[in-house]
Amino acid sequence: MLNILWPAFFLLAAIAALGNWWQGDAEVFTRMMTALFDMAKTSIEICIALAGSLALWMGFLMIAERAGLMNGLARLLAPLFRRLMPEVPAGHPALGLLTMNCAANVLGLDNAATPIGLKAMRALQELNPTPDTATNAQILFLVLNASSLTLLPVTIFVYRAQQGAVDPAAVFLPILLATSASSLAGLFAVAVVQRLKFDWVMWGYVLTIGAVLALLMSSLATLPAAVLTEVSSLTGNLVLFSILLGFLSYAFYQKIAVYDAFIEGAKGGFEIAIQLLPYLVAMLAAIGVLRASGALDWALSGIRYIVTLFNGDIRFVDALPTALIKPFSGSGARAMMIETMKNFGVDSFAGRLAAVIQGSTETTFYVLAVYFGAVGVRYTRHAIPCALFADLCGVLAAIAVCYWFFG
Repeated sequence: MLNILWPAFFLLAAIAALGNWWQGDAEVFTRMMTALFDMAKTSIEICIALAGSLALWMGFLMIAERAGLMNGLARLLAPLFRRLMPEVPAGHPALGLLTMNCAANVLGLDNAATPIGLKAMRALQELNPTPDTATNAQILFLVLNASSLTLLPVTIFVYRAQQGAVDPAAVFLPILLATSASSLAGLFAVAVVQRLKFDWVMWGYVLTIGAVLALLMSSLATLPAAVLTEVSSLTGNLVLFSILLGFLSYAFYQKIAVYDAFIEGAKGGFEIAIQLLPYLVAMLAAIGVLRASGALDWALSGIRYIVTLFNGDIRFVDALPTALIKPFSGSGARAMMIETMKNFGVDSFAGRLAAVIQGSTETTFYVLAVYFGAVGVRYTRHAIPCALFADLCGVLAAIAVCYWFFG
């Protein structure tokens, strides 16, 4: 899939650039070449920043692994993952890592989720009989990460507050509904392709998790916006620090040499960061060229034209740059969201919708490049279609929810 998709980005960029050049934009090719080299530089910066984070979290994860905590988490979720990932043996350490990664994503703790996820992907790779081809378990894991179920989108609140929103947390429930739709769509898409069967055990887990989310939603929805933002931030960081403290305490109780275990795990963080570099350069360079060529503007014009043919409301189109960029670049989508807020107003329909879209989906191709690049997987099979389907469902849900909430 990537062998087709990657050159397609350059081809689309070339077509869009030629069209803009024909219309008098003499600087378009200069912008494209500048973007190409800027993205190569950005890839290095990302790897350097990621190396420290990876070293930190993989060090703590090694402590947890030595203490046997991963195996404990694996046993807790063994009935569910044995059905979702039948090729992963019950009690395998990968299951505990999968659990922690999902928990970190739900809390919006990206800095913790990525290192844990990379370690989980490596653990799944140990079971891979064909190392350059993604397994069903790896695909399901990547799609769940790409669908980005986030319970505490604190950063979205911060950006809205910086832009002067009257109620920064007004988008909390819309984001939660949209990101839930994205994650469920991704899960069911993979389940259909891989022909997974939902029995009473799986439905029991799903309904239990849904009931907990519903209870939490109803509790948080009653809080004032300012209090909600503070509680969200405090909860995420408190839970994270409590987990780390729990790792250390339990490992010390088990008489594990915690410092030695941390150092051994941290060394692996730098190794993974170095392995990621060529994959990031390839993907980010293609994305940078595509964005600089003006292909995005052409896409928006086409969408507006189609919507007007059906006499539809075109207000949502103003927020679509965030949706179109998000699968390729988290920073680019963030910039698009802020630009939309500035141009149309942070509390405008487009400004709110851009924030909900930003919180409802993930940077699919970045996640794909990072997670599969870390283990050398080149043939992704149905991972990209399922992840993009989840993204599409998240965006459509965001649009529907925003029309419901904000009119």
